[in-house]
Amino acid sequence: MEIFSQTNSWKFLSLMFTVNLVRYLILAGVPFLIFYVWQKQRKQPTKIQPKFQKNADYQREILYSILTFGIFALVGMFIYHPAVLPQTLLYKQWNEYGTAYGILSFFLLILLHDTYFYWTHRAMHHPKLFKLFHLVHHKSTNPSPWAAFAFQPTEAFVEAGILILAAFVLPLHGYVILAFLVFMTIYNVYGHLGWELYPAHFNRHFLARWLNTSVNHNQHHQYFKGNYGLYFRWWDEWMGTTRSDYNNTFETLKR
Repeated sequence: MEIFSQTNSWKFLSLMFTVNLVRYLILAGVPFLIFYVWQKQRKQPTKIQPKFQKNADYQREILYSILTFGIFALVGMFIYHPAVLPQTLLYKQWNEYGTAYGILSFFLLILLHDTYFYWTHRAMHHPKLFKLFHLVHHKSTNPSPWAAFAFQPTEAFVEAGILILAAFVLPLHGYVILAFLVFMTIYNVYGHLGWELYPAHFNRHFLARWLNTSVNHNQHHQYFKGNYGLYFRWWDEWMGTTRSDYNNTFETLKR
C-alpha cells in the first residue's frame, strides 16, 4: 500500500495497467488457445453456439478490454491516493484481522460483487441506459474469452466501482483483493468461454444449481434479456429474470 507514495503517479498507473493486462492475457489467452485454436475442430460439436466469431470480433474484444484496464488502473490509483487511502477500510498488516477474517472477507467480497453486478448490469439494460453503457459488450452476441472485459468506458467505470464500494464497506487486505481479482477474472472468462465446463445435471443439483454457468451467460449475450447474474443465480431466480429455456438449453447441450 506504500507503493503510491514511493513512486510517481504515472509509474503507479503503469504498474496497475500492466498487472491487469497480464492477468487478462494469461487467464483469457490460455483458454482461447485451447478451445479456439488447438482443440477447435474437436470441440466444436459441444460449443454452446456452434459458429465461431470472426477475427474482427476478437480484435474488438481485445482492444476494448485494453481500454478497460486503463480505466481500472485509474480507479486503483484513486483508491490508493494518499488523500483517499486513509479514509478506506483497507489494511496492511495481515495480523490486524487475522486469517479467519481474511478468508471470510474474500467470500464477503464475492457476495458483495455478485449483488452489485446483478443490479448495475440489469440497470444498464434499461433502454435509456443501454447504448450509453452496455452496447459495446453486447456486440459480442457469441462471446469468446476475450469478451470478458470488453466494455465501453462508461461501463468500465461502473464495473470498477465495486472496488471503490468494497474499500469503504469492508476491511480488506491487499492479498484478499488480489485473490478476488484472479477469481473474478477466471469466472468471468468461464462465463464468456463458449463451452460449458460443468457436468450434466449440474443445473438441477440442489446446491450447484445456484451457481452461474457459461450456458446461462451465453444466453444473455445471445438474447440480450434475462440471466443478469455473475457468480450466482439467486438474484435472477428471486427477481424472476432467469430465462425460461435455461434448463432445457443446459440439458440439451450436456446430453
